Amino acid sequence: MSNAPVDNSRRRFLTIATSVVGGVGAAGAAVPFIASWNPSERAKSAGAPVEVDISKLEPGQLIRVEWRGKPVWVVYRTPKMLEQMKAHEGQLRDPQSEQPQQPEFAKNGYRSKREEIFVAVGICTHLGCSPSFLQGGFGEKVEGTDDGFFCPCHGSKFDLAGRVFQSVPAPLNLEIPPYIFTDETTIVVGAEEGAA
Repeated sequence: MSNAPVDNSRRRFLTIATSVVGGVGAAGAAVPFIASWNPSERAKSAGAPVEVDISKLEPGQLIRVEWRGKPVWVVYRTPKMLEQMKAHEGQLRDPQSEQPQQPEFAKNGYRSKREEIFVAVGICTHLGCSPSFLQGGFGEKVEGTDDGFFCPCHGSKFDLAGRVFQSVPAPLNLEIPPYIFTDETTIVVGAEEGAA
């Protein structure tokens, strides 16, 4: 041991410098750790609105897009399809869409903003299967209508407004996602009117 006198100012400086370096290191380690709690860009984009161009959608055609990991259907209903939907309202479980699985704008007979364009989440409300679009062959399942959605897993049937028929396993109509038309040929699924 040295007999030199203890330099308290130097000791204080070293203590403060070590504390500052340790604090900066702790903060440097904490920033990425706390940032890891935020959702990833992939997770953010999974819930982001999806833009759908319907300019090439033909009458009677269905297109599928993905929103929040779910299939979303966009169907261009013909005047004949719209007329046939009125004929089977007495066979539907919830024809007026009183159950709360659609936005307010979809509480009408067509469950849509525009009569001819139908937008729905393509997942059966029974066990989560994806029904098939039967164009022209739905009359075998429901008399009096040519087109609709049929879930082959358990036999649930839905009309072209996504309304469920009585006496099938599915308890509710198909879900209608929030969506807006930004112009005549563009739909944004997942966006709501007035949302920034």
